[in-house]
Amino acid sequence: MTDLTELTAVQLVDGYRKGAFSPVEATRAVLDRAERIQPEVNAFVRLTGEEALDRARRAEERWRRGEPCGLVDGVPVTVKDILLTRGQPTLRGSRAVAPDGPWEEDAPSVARLREHGAVFVGRTTTPEFGWKGVTDSPLSGVTRNPHDPSRTAGGSSGGAAAAVALGAGPLALGTDGGGSVRIPASFCGIFGLKPTYGRVPLYPASAFGTLAHVGPMTRDAADAALMLDVVGTPDARDWSALGPASGSYTEALTGGVRGLRVAYSPSLGGQVAVRPAVAGAVRRAVERLAGLGAYVTEADPDFTDPVDAFHTLWFSGAARVVQHLRTGQRELLDPGLREIVGAGARYSALDYLAAVDVRMELGRRMGVFHEAYDLLVTPTLPITAFEAGVEVPKGAGYRRWTGWTPFTYPFNLTQQPAATVPVGVDGDGLPVGVQIVAARHRDDLVLRAAHALYEAGAAGAVTPPCGS
Repeated sequence: MTDLTELTAVQLVDGYRKGAFSPVEATRAVLDRAERIQPEVNAFVRLTGEEALDRARRAEERWRRGEPCGLVDGVPVTVKDILLTRGQPTLRGSRAVAPDGPWEEDAPSVARLREHGAVFVGRTTTPEFGWKGVTDSPLSGVTRNPHDPSRTAGGSSGGAAAAVALGAGPLALGTDGGGSVRIPASFCGIFGLKPTYGRVPLYPASAFGTLAHVGPMTRDAADAALMLDVVGTPDARDWSALGPASGSYTEALTGGVRGLRVAYSPSLGGQVAVRPAVAGAVRRAVERLAGLGAYVTEADPDFTDPVDAFHTLWFSGAARVVQHLRTGQRELLDPGLREIVGAGARYSALDYLAAVDVRMELGRRMGVFHEAYDLLVTPTLPITAFEAGVEVPKGAGYRRWTGWTPFTYPFNLTQQPAATVPVGVDGDGLPVGVQIVAARHRDDLVLRAAHALYEAGAAGAVTPPCGS
């Protein structure tokens, strides 16, 4: 019998259409899996079983009548506990957020999924206010890696990544302000996409400003394209949202990579020390792109590490997030968050604008770079998952999480689409991801290239031992 937790959203919809199984069966299987994995990996803040089953029953009736209400009718979905969901508290990983309602609004991405019949099965974990690249918080504790529970799932969308990897829903909504979709997706062996800024509307506006993106976390690129077709539509509440997409991302998947100009940067010009096992897996994926007809050149984008500018913008945003809290509430915060809040509060307006200048110049450089290259390919991360419960690997010499994520946050500064694709494991069986980046508004190219790797067998979700 088919294990419904192993199917993609595309496969579930196809099965519903054919009557092979029902949304209720799929939802029950996902909820059972979620309950089983929760004690080991801690992916969920809460599960919403009764509500999910009610939505699944209604979806089942619509499919029975041959009248599905949308592209993902009856498909189980999880939502990171950063995004508003009507009727459910959004605590953002913090003990300083009161759970009292009313919680009367959906975030735009949640609203679009609801309109298309998605079944919300649970709220996934996040570090406090999504501030770092691993997932642990004073509210919900440590989220662990499904491939080795002693390791981190990454963050800040760590619960979402672990849930998808373990079959607790094929679709997940994550957020990405400096890598928070791509980092945990890479560590957990799934696909994650940070779309062009504004492609997925965001409301309420993030205190981290235009660094903050919303994106799909899925088992493959086809599911991400399907999800982006749903959530990547305008919403009047976000004045910075893009207009309607020019076409279907699902339909754009089939173009392949033949003739595309691909720049392969293994270390951003020697700026990043990449572990050999990671470098090897990424190089093999790049060779497969060349074998599929892409014109691959080893070339580095012309920029130095913009981490200081990113810190100015990120830490200032963190200070703004908690500005309204009283002294007693601030004492409840993650100690690391309190540190960056203190730093952010000391920046001046001129410091902030100087960081914006760095950002603008980086964007210019990448715009010019993409006149010569359709895609940039790098490792997603220079390392694989490390010990759970810490911000940086022991002995690494880094002070903050940005020390081990140099490939991700530059493309939040530039607002470009960037995805991570699982392309193998290291010697410890921990997943390795390759990052694919395109010019702004070319999300279709990122998804096409990723889909080509999946179709060629060079990419695929890495099956974890936990929860099976």
